[in-house]
Amino acid sequence: MSHTPAGSRTRSGSFLGEVKDAVTPRATLLVLGVIALQLLFIASYVGALHDPKPEDVPFGVAAPGAAAGQTVDRLERLPGSPLDPRTVADEADARKQIMNREIDGALIVNPEGGPDTLLVASGGGTALATTLERVVGKAEQAEQRTARTVDVAPASPHDFNGLSSFYLVVGWCVGGYLCASILAISTGARPSNPRRAAIRLIVMALVAIVGGLGGAVIVGPILGALPGGVLDLWGLGALITFAVGAATLALQGVFGIVGIGLAILLVVIAGNPSAGGAFPLPLLPPFWRAIGPALPPGAGTWAARSIAYFKGNDTTAALLVLWAWAVLGTVITMLASVLPRRGRQEEELPPTPPTSAAPAG
Repeated sequence: MSHTPAGSRTRSGSFLGEVKDAVTPRATLLVLGVIALQLLFIASYVGALHDPKPEDVPFGVAAPGAAAGQTVDRLERLPGSPLDPRTVADEADARKQIMNREIDGALIVNPEGGPDTLLVASGGGTALATTLERVVGKAEQAEQRTARTVDVAPASPHDFNGLSSFYLVVGWCVGGYLCASILAISTGARPSNPRRAAIRLIVMALVAIVGGLGGAVIVGPILGALPGGVLDLWGLGALITFAVGAATLALQGVFGIVGIGLAILLVVIAGNPSAGGAFPLPLLPPFWRAIGPALPPGAGTWAARSIAYFKGNDTTAALLVLWAWAVLGTVITMLASVLPRRGRQEEELPPTPPTSAAPAG
């Protein structure tokens, strides 16, 4: 008969006890949440970006007389419906609508039978501009015609594939939720009173101002990646950073430490692939195309490109989205700090010293 030494049993029991203490139900749930975020990250990015296809890209057609309607009909019948064509008055009108971000490109038909002109705007995304060249080029070839490409709003030569606006916005978003997360980790995810909640929002606003200016200076005067004005980009960056930070604080105030994971879910997992950065919105699947403009990365990327390449046109909707996130995040953060919560009173009261029972007898 073999006997296990008492020391081995003690060490084994001690190890199992440490494991039991470390892997609490709360820790188990958090780990499962991390795994879920990991899988959602993979599904979201690969699902949104693995097979970009143009669908209903707003597209103008300028042609004399009946040729305009015929060209529109021909482009509408292209397999897969890559374009959403509509007639425009002339080339000047097409250029104006592209700069106003009403359409993404236009075909100007030459009435004399020479090469047509394809207008694109690589500042809105190089991938979309090259896709339009490919789609329209095939359509023209089928009609035994050719088209020369003119870039109405070209991306900066230092802005590879027109991605600098997207990366800039991602940096601002990261600053927002990281700052809010640090505030949560340092003093507890849920602020115990309105004063602490207000202090967090003030700190978040200061970080947003500094981070917005820093990002605008880096992509502008330092790197020359984006041609937009520093002041305009500074304001946009401060708004994006504060909007994401305030939303993260609000989620933390309502859900505690789990709120950090929810912020990552909204901003990183859902927001980044649907932002129209790597591939502009018309190239994304319908789900991501629908949610992108309503999330901070998508609204921010659209506004940043408008500032950089389209004279600041068509930024109202995007700015309203960002202001909505900022205002709602602020309001919910403050409300969460005043609503009754189990255990808050115990957290705020000083610990009561233990009392010892008087000896009997």
